[in-house]
Amino acid sequence: MSQTISQDKAVTIHYVVKNSDGVTLDQSSEERPLAFIFGRGMLIPGLENVLTGKAAGDELSAEIPAADAYGERHDGLIQTVPRNLFGEQEVNPGMQFRATTDNGEQSVMVIEVTDETVTVDGNHPLAGVDLSFDVTVVDVRDATEEELAHGHVHGPGGVDH
Repeated sequence: MSQTISQDKAVTIHYVVKNSDGVTLDQSSEERPLAFIFGRGMLIPGLENVLTGKAAGDELSAEIPAADAYGERHDGLIQTVPRNLFGEQEVNPGMQFRATTDNGEQSVMVIEVTDETVTVDGNHPLAGVDLSFDVTVVDVRDATEEELAHGHVHGPGGVDH
């Protein structure tokens, strides 16, 4: 009897993810499927929900609204700061940095640079974007104790160490 996807299972999938315009944003390759421990926050919530209970060989398509993907965009996460906070470092739009905020460490992307200021956006680049997934479940098995301790799958599609 095949196993189904549930908490702490080692899962391997092939996937294609597109935005609402049908543009492919990411996909696995035949040689490199995505392997992960299920239920550990490695997937967006909407995808995790639709994978629950699936088994090896299952194929599915799912429309995941932004709220269940990378969240909605929040204008409050866009901030303009003095350029001198970056010292002598070159700063250009598109660069990403780790910033210390009142809520701890956060990734931000530079969206505008002037001589005096740098505007950064703390939203995930896919915040506010509805996503479409096509997924094939390749394998579902019990994660080993070592994988659970390390927090990732070992071997093909996972981490080799």
